[in-house]
Amino acid sequence: MDLGTVIGMVLILALLFGAMAMGVGIGAYIDIPSVLIVIGGSIGALMISFKPEQMKQFTKVFMVAIKPPQVDASELIKKLVEYATQARRDGILSLEAAANTEENEFLKKGLSMAVDGNEPDTIRELLEIEMEQTSSRHKTHASIFDQWAGLAGAMGMVGTLIGLVAMLLNMADPSAIGPSMAVALLTTMYGAMIGNIFGTPVANILNIRNDEENTIKEMILEGIMSIQAGDNPRTLEAKLLSFLAPNDRVSQFD
Repeated sequence: MDLGTVIGMVLILALLFGAMAMGVGIGAYIDIPSVLIVIGGSIGALMISFKPEQMKQFTKVFMVAIKPPQVDASELIKKLVEYATQARRDGILSLEAAANTEENEFLKKGLSMAVDGNEPDTIRELLEIEMEQTSSRHKTHASIFDQWAGLAGAMGMVGTLIGLVAMLLNMADPSAIGPSMAVALLTTMYGAMIGNIFGTPVANILNIRNDEENTIKEMILEGIMSIQAGDNPRTLEAKLLSFLAPNDRVSQFD
């Protein structure tokens, strides 16, 4: 679980609700018409903006921001170096059993193609296509939340206009001004909260997750190419360690 994302969301909500409670009370900030306008309106607009199969991934994608798949890059490098050592010692066909039991699907696919004797250019092309298509899907999923931020803000402005119109039409009735003004202001507040807590930040962290996954896959791709080419395991390790931050580069040959 990504504690940074969870703590950040909890902290924001706790501070906002705490500030509300210390003022006039949380109840004063709850308005059902405003909720319907902002949440209902923005979700409806999202359903227009994206395909149904993309919207079905909404909850699943949100959980990726909370609990992303974990890949230990150092352990992955160690595994690739071990595969390279075995391939140089016993031949690349000796990796068939490892390819069949490999849990990382991208690495499994690359190893299997190498063991099957595919040309290096073919392996690279197929793996790069998979990387590109997977990254494209991830970016689309992230854009749902980015779009939600903008739509929630826009629906907040729509609610503000609705509230102002209602207020202006009832200027002769002082008792109607307050509720109308509440709708006008609360819809803007709800839109800003959705956009700045669940919209833009989630879209940003999902894009970061996508970049991290691409880096891992690039590392695997280079590892597969080196294994097939019969590169020295030390050379392979040096190449793969360059994907890590300097402080994380620990060689198993030292």
